Amino acid sequence: MIDKKNFYINGQWVSPKSKEEIKVVNPATEQDCAVIGLANKDDVNDAVVAAKNAYDTWAFTSKEERVQLLEKLYDSYKKRWADIAEAITMEMGAPKDFSTKLQAGTGAAHIKSFIKYLKNFEFEKPLGEHAPNQRLIYEPKGVCALITPWNWPMNQVCLKVMPALAAGCTMVLKPSELAPLSSMILAELIHEVKFPAGVFNLVNGDGATTGDALTSHPDINMISFTGSTRAGALISQNAAKDFKRVSLELGGKGANIIFKDADPEAIERGALRCFRNSGQSCNAPTRMLVEKSMYNEAVERLKKYAEEFKVDDPTKEGEHIGPVISETQYNKIQTLIQKGIDEGAKLVAGGPGKPEGINQGYFVKPTVFADVNNNMEIARTEIFGPVLSVIPFENEEEAIKIANDTPYGLTNYIQTQDPEKVKRVSRRVRSGMVDVNGAGIAVDAPFGGFKHSGIGREAGQHGLEEFLEVKAVGGWTN
Repeated sequence: MIDKKNFYINGQWVSPKSKEEIKVVNPATEQDCAVIGLANKDDVNDAVVAAKNAYDTWAFTSKEERVQLLEKLYDSYKKRWADIAEAITMEMGAPKDFSTKLQAGTGAAHIKSFIKYLKNFEFEKPLGEHAPNQRLIYEPKGVCALITPWNWPMNQVCLKVMPALAAGCTMVLKPSELAPLSSMILAELIHEVKFPAGVFNLVNGDGATTGDALTSHPDINMISFTGSTRAGALISQNAAKDFKRVSLELGGKGANIIFKDADPEAIERGALRCFRNSGQSCNAPTRMLVEKSMYNEAVERLKKYAEEFKVDDPTKEGEHIGPVISETQYNKIQTLIQKGIDEGAKLVAGGPGKPEGINQGYFVKPTVFADVNNNMEIARTEIFGPVLSVIPFENEEEAIKIANDTPYGLTNYIQTQDPEKVKRVSRRVRSGMVDVNGAGIAVDAPFGGFKHSGIGREAGQHGLEEFLEVKAVGGWTN
């Protein structure tokens, strides 16, 4: 078992003051694969103090210095790419090829993207030609608490750490205790590149102890959190006491609207996006809304697709999904699958229990429910597993109404060959992102949602600006 109990604080690996430990479980084997420390208030305070002490120097480094360090980090990341992918496969069960191409790949893509935006960003600029003596200055928000989830561990860590570094912030990262190993490799790379001591700090632990100590610490100026809507609400309450800045990327229950003029691959593409990463993506299109004239055909195609969809050992190469993250998550998904059956939805593929031939690991059958209505729990709850709910609709107006009838608003999907319909529906669905005909969302496009899906945006220039305050100066002289 891998011993990773130490924390990275003030430029060095240190033993925790807390003696409590957390076991990291490989979800494919149900066996412990690593042990990490559980940071208490004293550990968290040490990390925050280190970040606070480093801030006054780091905040006023030149853009060129920060670019140079991030470019070195990108080069080092590429050298450890395979190690990062292997860690993600072990800690959260993402299949080998998926870990390499997408899980580790998104981390590299975000580092590269933020380097580009940092190079082009103007930290000082005039308000406008009408006011030559008025200046805008963009300054780092301060000491940041970065709290990341287990489902896309390196993607989410790089969406927070890289813009924080680029902006001149200092930080304490708390990765998910379920999948912390890839983040600890990133800490090794930051140490290797020689970022100044205290700029980046990492502590491990759970939300109740470590997360609460971090988000309530009086010297934290900003909290950037990705995770459940419930946890996001609690963090907002903590932050409100002393007006900490907050960025929250929370849950989703995306609608995928399949119009009758959708392209021939739209049905299967939508199911793949739902099942990918074992359904553990906040932006997964878990509600498939299908126009009635092609509804029966769609259900038959989904049944065939789901029954042929491969579930297998994540250490194997090839196209398949692995397990879900934990026993707790597995049991939650099983309960919701049974709830769908009890509510009267038609189970057309998958269902309760593990896939045939698999006896260990938290593996879930790719599951499709038809004849779902939007009042059913499976249509309203973020299941976070490979479970697709199929809902019929009569016309464009009804499709938009069903899509918007949710507390979430992260990503919606539209499948049609009519460009005018694309424009109409894209404007009316209430979500931070809209994916049309499988185009995807660019790596530097603003990522975030409406309603209960969060506050703020990540990635690209919008993600960099999340870590900056803007100051107006009157009477500036050139």
